[in-house]
Amino acid sequence: MRARRLIAAASVAALGVLSLAACGRSAPDVAAYVGDATYSVDRVDAIYDDVQTKYGEAVRQEAGQAGATPAPEQLRSAVTRQDVVNLLVSLELGKRVAAAKNLQVPDQVTPEQLQQNLRVPATTEYAKLWGEWIDLLQVLNEQLPPAELSDDSVMAVYQALARTGAIQGGLPVDQVRQAFGDGGFVRSATALSAALQEEATRVDVSVNPRYRAVGVPSVVSTGQSLVFYSLPYINSDGPVTDISTPEPVASSGAPETGGTES
Repeated sequence: MRARRLIAAASVAALGVLSLAACGRSAPDVAAYVGDATYSVDRVDAIYDDVQTKYGEAVRQEAGQAGATPAPEQLRSAVTRQDVVNLLVSLELGKRVAAAKNLQVPDQVTPEQLQQNLRVPATTEYAKLWGEWIDLLQVLNEQLPPAELSDDSVMAVYQALARTGAIQGGLPVDQVRQAFGDGGFVRSATALSAALQEEATRVDVSVNPRYRAVGVPSVVSTGQSLVFYSLPYINSDGPVTDISTPEPVASSGAPETGGTES
C-alpha cells in the first residue's frame, strides 16, 4: 500500500515512558496509577484473557464451518497486555483532558464497527474500550489546535505505520512529506501527545515496569479499512524515547512485546 493512501482520515497520538517509581506508588499488583485512578494487574489480565478466549472461540467456530481444524497459534489474538495498559491509561488521561475543557464526547463508534479491522470480537471489553477511545480521540483532535510540523514528527508517524506493514517502508522524509500532504494528522498527533503528556504530569501517572514504554493506541483510515497501531511519544521536535528519570524499581515480570497491528 502506498503512503499516499493513508492520508484520508487519521486519529493518531502517543504518550511517553512512564514508570512506577514515585511516592510509594509501586504496588506490584497495580498496573498503572493515573491520578486517583488505579488499574490493577488483575483487570489488565481479565481484559487480555477475555480477548484471547473469545478470539479463540470465534476462530474455532469459523474453522468448524469450513471443516478445518485451526493450529494452536491461530487461536491467539495479536493483542497483548501492553496494548491493554496503553488503552486504559490513554482513556483515563483523555477523559480528564476533555473534562477540563468541558467537551462533550458522543457515543458513536460501536464495537461492531471495529471488530473486523481490530480483529477482536465485538463482545470483548477491549473492543468496547476501543470504541470509547475513538469517540474521545475524534473530539480531542477537533478541539486541540494543530501543532507545528517537523521532519522528526513526520518520520515518527510514518515509521510507526510502516512497522504494521500497512504502508511502504524505507521512504526518505521528502517523499513521506509529499505523500502525507499538509501533514494534518501528524500535527493532530503531536498536539494530542502534548495535551496527554501535560495531563500525565499534572495528575502524576505511574506505570508498572513490567510493561514497557506506554504508547497511545492509534488508528488511521485508508479509506477502505482501519489500521491500528501505537506510536512512541512525539512532540513538536520529534519522537521522545524517555521523558522520565525514575528510580530503579524491580520488575515482577518481563516486558511483553507485540501490538495490535492488524
